[in-house]
Amino acid sequence: MTASGGPRIGVAGFFLEANRFAPVTHGEDFARAFDLGGDALQAQLLARPPRTLPDIAGFVDGMAAQGPWTPVALRAAAAYPGGPADQAWFDAFLHDLEARLRAALPLDGVFLSSHGAALTTEDDDPDGRLFARIRAIVGPGVPVIAVLDLHTNVSSRMTEALSAFVAYRTNPHVDLADRGREAAALMRRMLHDGPGEVAAVRLPFLPASTDQLIAPGTPYQALVDAGQQHVAGVGAPADGDILNVSLCGGFPLADAAKCGFSVVVTARHGRRDAARLLARRLAAEVWARRHDFPTRLTPLADAVALAVQAGAAAQRDGGGEDVRLILADVADNPGGGGGGNVTALLQALLQAGAQHVLLGVFCDPALASEAHARGVGASFAARFNRDAVANPAGHAFAEPLAREARVVALSDGDFVGRRGLLAGSAQRMGPSALLDLGGVRVAVISHRQQLLDPAQLEVLGVDLARDDMRTLVVKSRGHFRAAFDGFAPADRIVEVDGPGLTTPNLARLPLQRIPRPVYPLDLDAEWAPDPS
Repeated sequence: MTASGGPRIGVAGFFLEANRFAPVTHGEDFARAFDLGGDALQAQLLARPPRTLPDIAGFVDGMAAQGPWTPVALRAAAAYPGGPADQAWFDAFLHDLEARLRAALPLDGVFLSSHGAALTTEDDDPDGRLFARIRAIVGPGVPVIAVLDLHTNVSSRMTEALSAFVAYRTNPHVDLADRGREAAALMRRMLHDGPGEVAAVRLPFLPASTDQLIAPGTPYQALVDAGQQHVAGVGAPADGDILNVSLCGGFPLADAAKCGFSVVVTARHGRRDAARLLARRLAAEVWARRHDFPTRLTPLADAVALAVQAGAAAQRDGGGEDVRLILADVADNPGGGGGGNVTALLQALLQAGAQHVLLGVFCDPALASEAHARGVGASFAARFNRDAVANPAGHAFAEPLAREARVVALSDGDFVGRRGLLAGSAQRMGPSALLDLGGVRVAVISHRQQLLDPAQLEVLGVDLARDDMRTLVVKSRGHFRAAFDGFAPADRIVEVDGPGLTTPNLARLPLQRIPRPVYPLDLDAEWAPDPS
């Protein structure tokens, strides 16, 4: 079935990386970030720059490049990583999406933009529930293709509903648009050849977030490269059976039964056995290399000492670029559900008298609002975290901090990403301010997010090429690496072992739902491939 305007392809999305220990994600959190349906979503499919994630834009561009087609906008909602989604909101979202999907039938295919590590307050696999409902409505003969985050937690309910499973292959994630275009190519192929076959193997292996870097020389890069050698048209003949290999490190902070490193293979129509065989083979390779994923963090005091040294060098002799330093506050990463408002590292830098430091981005709507009310140039007693409350796990990481500050710059917080994950995407930080605390400047924002693009600082007047900072403190786990790679060399990027909801030190977390034993929490964990 093909319409005169080309195949009619439904476009939908549900994007949430859920940290079990973070506050509940409500409907207003989705509305603030992205939640559109029907005509409003249709407009964003065509907008440049769009507000959608780049995978949707890549899919739209990829479909258009291969011939006529008719995009049918359904509903797409995305929230910044946080706690489980409110169940009532998700039920309403799913009901609305189902109604839109039924009204749009018949469709030739469905494209989904998903993270894959969502939770709700009552369901540990809402992604699987969503995928299964879409499959039940469109039937078995319609290709349903999803692009998912590298950190997806994979369930059988998810893979059984899909015709193709396409996960990011980079970390930091800079290939979203490419994966969207890949999904478009698979959609075109499956419209001709029939829906593909998806097989997955999940391992009792939980690599920490900081261990999932994909870069030359890392074990993850080697595994990704090995997987690509089997993909038709990449490392195998174009007429081969394997259409995609996705190696998904997972998101342990979801603390769910489906957490774990997953190998997911998509094969062409009718070749499910080939997908299963390769998934088991590659899973064995991952398991054999599990010891190559160590967690190495720098104690907070040592990290602060490095910042003090960098600032002193700058004051003494101008300090060249060779002393530049990036401190990653990985335990307070909003990109993993952290609040972006833990003050431990900031407090330590101030107490140590560190100079030429810039910290970004610190989420404190009340403080940003006060700075806007006072105006550029004003000095005042800045109170960090005056409105903060303990998270559901009872941790009061967002300790208050008071410090005399001067307002250096103000912004509405709107920016268009230039590099990395958000490149080409219009984003909002809300009312934002750059405060000088006396040698340490802090970029304060209103909408919680991690620092992963220079544009977030540029809207506050910071020019990285000319600024005199020597230490950049990032509230981020790893995506900053794709955007600030020219600021400091790799050996001057330090992952700090501080407090927070996104600590890579999994032994500190009250994990209860992840099946045990699991490596590395249980060093004696065992696994063998299913011979069937």
